[in-house]
Amino acid sequence: MTRMELKVNGVPTSVDVEGRTLLVEMLREKLGLTGTHVGCDTSQCGACTIHLDGVAVKSCAVLASACEGSSVTTIEGISGEDGDLHPLQAAFRENHGLQCGYCTPGMIMSGLDILRRCGPDISEAVIREQLEGNLCRCTGYAGIVKSIMEVARGV
Repeated sequence: MTRMELKVNGVPTSVDVEGRTLLVEMLREKLGLTGTHVGCDTSQCGACTIHLDGVAVKSCAVLASACEGSSVTTIEGISGEDGDLHPLQAAFRENHGLQCGYCTPGMIMSGLDILRRCGPDISEAVIREQLEGNLCRCTGYAGIVKSIMEVARGV
């Protein structure tokens, strides 16, 4: 076991991990942040997407030990200090961007990264292309895309 230091959702955190521990395992099992889901363990589905130093990554493909000194943001870390939903979370709720909810945390974290990189003039086609690494078996993506577009335009 190795003790590592990192920031998780803005909080300095120390955690003991084995060298082979995946970031998603550390978040869920060591830190209790179960909003990050394990879907496929092969980085195909995107359910485990988090932000590592401000960039969306699939946490099932990252060793926790590689995150020493990094900043990690999970779905639990994006709501307001008073517990209010992040605007993208609220848009998902309003636009039926979720059904079973399993992919939702990864979709939202990917959506935030898309918005950061592409800005407010994003098109539906670009959003759909950028979401290719995130799978949803329930929604058909229409509500997901609409939610990201609404937040991009400040609606």
